[in-house]
Formats: sequence, C-alpha cells, structure tokens
Amino acid sequence: MKVSAITLGCKVNQYESQAMLAALENAGYTVTESQEESDVILINSCTVTATSDHKVRQMLRRARRKAPTAVIVLTGCMTQAFPEMAEELVEADIVLGNSNRRRLPEILREFYSGRRRIVAIEPHKADEAFESMQVEHFFERTRAFIKIEDGCNRFCSYCIIPYARGRVRSKPLEELRDELRRLGENGYKEVVLTGINLSAYGQELGLHLCDAVEAACAVPQILRVRLGSLEPEQLSEEVILRLAKQKKLCPQFHLSLQSGCDATLRRMNRHYDAEEYRRIVKNLRSAFDNAAITTDIMVAFPGETEEEFESSLAFAKEIGFAKVHVFAYSRRPGTVADSMPDQLTNRCKEERSRRMIELTDKSKKVFFRCQEGRIEDVLFERECDTNVWEGYTMNYTPVRAVSARPVGGEILPVKLLRAEEDWCMGEIIQSRE
Repeated sequence: MKVSAITLGCKVNQYESQAMLAALENAGYTVTESQEESDVILINSCTVTATSDHKVRQMLRRARRKAPTAVIVLTGCMTQAFPEMAEELVEADIVLGNSNRRRLPEILREFYSGRRRIVAIEPHKADEAFESMQVEHFFERTRAFIKIEDGCNRFCSYCIIPYARGRVRSKPLEELRDELRRLGENGYKEVVLTGINLSAYGQELGLHLCDAVEAACAVPQILRVRLGSLEPEQLSEEVILRLAKQKKLCPQFHLSLQSGCDATLRRMNRHYDAEEYRRIVKNLRSAFDNAAITTDIMVAFPGETEEEFESSLAFAKEIGFAKVHVFAYSRRPGTVADSMPDQLTNRCKEERSRRMIELTDKSKKVFFRCQEGRIEDVLFERECDTNVWEGYTMNYTPVRAVSARPVGGEILPVKLLRAEEDWCMGEIIQSRE
C-alpha cells in the first residue's frame, strides 16, 4: 500500500505530516510522492485565512481526480476549527481533527474493514497533553523541523487558531532530547524548532524556550539550530542574552509584528506595542552579529484608517526587515474581528497590500546588499541549475554558487559577491583565511 501527503500551511503542519507518514511506514505502508500511484492520500489542512479553506477544497478535488480509487484522509486545522464544513467535503473518505492523528493506522484499518466513511473530530480539552510525535527522517536531508509546542492562549481578535489548536502544551524536554539525538545520528545538520506559539514553550512545565534551544545546541552532530515564528513579548533582554550564548543558534528571527500602529495592535488584541517591538529588535541586533529580522504584516484590518496604515508603513521602513510576508485581513467566522465595524473593501486591501509590499521589498534589497563582500557558511540544499547550487547562510540569506561537484548537504564557506533580486550570488572558497 502506498501513501502520499499534501501539506498546506506552516512548518508545524509539515512536521505533523512527516510524523503521520512515519507512523504509516511503521504500519507497513510505502511513502511515495506520486498521488496517482497512492492508495492513501493524506491532506493536512490549514485554516489561517479564507483562502486557506479554498485551497483545501481545491486539493481535495484535485486529489480525487488524480487518484479516483485512493482513500483520502483530511485532517488538520480546518477540520478542527470548522468540523461541520469539513464533514460536508464528501471527497474525503476519512476526516480527522488535530487530536487523534496518531490513531491514523488504526482508523485506516477500520475504514478498510467496512468501507464506510469515518468522521472523527474530537474537541480540544483544557487539560490536554502534548501529542507525542517523533520524526527521524524528512524528505529533505539538510534540515529537520521539530514541533516542540502546540496551542495558543492569546486569542488575537482576528485568529481562529486557538480554536483549531487548543491551549498551550509543550514537548517534555527528555522526549525532545531523544528526538534531537536521533535526528543528529540520521545526518541532519540543521534543526528548526517550531510551534503554534513557540515563545510559550514550556510555560506549563516550568521550562523556557531557552531550555529547548540549549538542548538542541548540545547535540554534537547538529551544527545549526533555527527558530520558527516568535511572538515578540516573550523576548526580554535577559532571554536574548541567554540565547546569544548558543553559537549554533542561527541569527534569524521571524518576529511577528502584524501592524506598526499601536491603535491597530490594540484592536487586534496583540500583547505589545511598537516601542516594545522596537526595543526587542534593537536588543537582538546588538546581541547577534548580522541578524536578520523577518516578520508578517497585516493590512486593512477592520477600522484601519489611512493614518494608521501610514504609521504601520513608517514603522516597517524604520525597522528595515530582511523579509516581510504581507497579507490583507481575511474575515474568519467565530473570531471577534469578524463582527467588528468598519470592515474595509477588497479594493482598499489590494491597494494597501501593494504599497506595503513595495516598501518592504526595498528593505529586502537593502538587506541583501549589506551581505555583499561577507564570507558566510552556507548549508547547500539543492542543485537549482546545472552546476549551480542553492543554500542558506546562518541568517537565512538564500545563496547560489557554482560547483562542478555535488555539494548538497555540505556546509561550505562562501564569499557573497553580489545581491540579486531574490538571492545573493556567491563563490565557494577553500577556507575563511
């Protein structure tokens, strides 16, 4: 029996898809990348925006066309947040929530025994434990994602994720150490620690995100440790200084902003203001050499005036982000923002998205130009053209360099020669001397 996976959304979803595939491998399935050859197709959904839900429906219909006889399993955040909607998606033979995925091999056996549609979406519980998942290998040989935290207690006014993911819960440190050790033994040189609210790691266990970082950095075979998206208010000066002691920690911080205007942040129910964010960025840049600060910015939130948008633009320009994901506010049923007055038009959303993207693209180009002339260690991942290899520096600058021999999976010193539109062109050198 062959199984393939379609993963929508964040790095947490990517990890969970790999964990489900690993469980099915252990149960005797063979993992394939071909949907047409699949006996089972796993679709791991995202629901962060209305567009995400549309993509789920598209993927379902496409998978059914490609593999008419395959068993399609739909799981993830969309099914958990909107169970009634998920149940109506008849292309899926099995519909699971976010709480019972480790039972997937058992549920598939149940389906095959009776060939009857299964819908099993269990609500999250207040005292829910962290779902024990382990991944030993990924399709990528150079970078492994590790989910160390799930859930969120913050309830931003626009966000459905606390309903899809439940409350904060964390991977026990010994379990994390065991997974890290096995990933190192399996050849992974870089790990990315991920979570729904990564900054909240360990709060119910008497631990801190720093403990997880230190555990990862202690594994000899792991040479780089990278953090997923962070909520800014957890990054005190003391925490930043503690993190900076770990030389394997990559100086790239995706620090979620959403808006540079305090009034908008208050309506969003974000737990910081622009001044606190500014201070955190300053402390990060002071503690880490050549740090890259990346972020998400939402435009056209309900009630956002032109003055508020201009304030957000000015703040984004001031910070000088290395990269920004710009997106327009999308209404989500069940959230506070969905019923707020002064919802903005699609035309306004498109115009403000364009202006914010234009501004932040300029700051990305400035950041790339600042990398010119530097010698940085690059972890090469793939051959993107004949004898042209692509990889990433510690601060996640994409780099391309020519090599006649395969260098995938190697960390090599590269002199960054010039900034292109979406990467830096570099030259592999023999040493840093």
